[in-house]
Amino acid sequence: MFDSNGRKINYLRISVTDRCNLRCLYCMPECGVTLLRHSDILSFEEIVDFVKVAVVRGIDKVRLTGGEPLVRKGIVNLVEMLAEIKGIKDLSMTTNGILLSEYALDLKKAGLHRLNISCDSVNPERYRQITRTGNLEDFFKGINAARQAGFKGLKINTVIENSMDEPHAKDVAEWARKEGFEIRFIHEMDLKKGFFRPVEGGEGGICDRCNRLRLTADGYLKPCLFSDLQFSIREMGIEKALEMALKEKPLKGSTSDCSDFFRIGG
Repeated sequence: MFDSNGRKINYLRISVTDRCNLRCLYCMPECGVTLLRHSDILSFEEIVDFVKVAVVRGIDKVRLTGGEPLVRKGIVNLVEMLAEIKGIKDLSMTTNGILLSEYALDLKKAGLHRLNISCDSVNPERYRQITRTGNLEDFFKGINAARQAGFKGLKINTVIENSMDEPHAKDVAEWARKEGFEIRFIHEMDLKKGFFRPVEGGEGGICDRCNRLRLTADGYLKPCLFSDLQFSIREMGIEKALEMALKEKPLKGSTSDCSDFFRIGG
């Protein structure tokens, strides 16, 4: 399927929860956040119903995000349900890796293809400072579990303020390459000020080639990260929400006052 600017849309990112087991400085405000009510969160059945329609329309790449997707109860079951949908060529997940020691093998068996794992420092003190609560040892255990489960081509996502030459970024890159992982540098973004730059080592942030839609945990289909446009799949229905998202997807976003990274997944 194509949007009104002629871009082929085949990539769907699904935020399955707004909850997270970390409190990263660039994502979560120190004072905490107001979480969605359980009744507002899409059920697995609602997610699967949407994906089935989207796949028929042309989506063949699906990524699960959060918050932290592994804190969503029953997440392995959702992966299994999505893996059974014919037409999905790439089923992946972005995670902070903390819970992979528990879930990696089950995710692989359920049919998950790939993992992107976030890591902003390989220095234990700096890692805890950035995440506010994280233990780097848990991250390393998760990485090892993913590798042992058979996940290939693991990608590491590292947030940077200005440059990949920042000391913590260089340390992560050196570690990742030594371990045989791909590294992607994501510039810290500001939705309300409209600040973003292309991902270094990835495809995100290049507006004229954008091929994605985003489904939030509470059922809103967003055509652009840097836009307040969103269409409720519950109120409008799946087909109408898809139609409107494709029609209204901007060529280039500007700002968003109604979005938060912990709810959209970046």
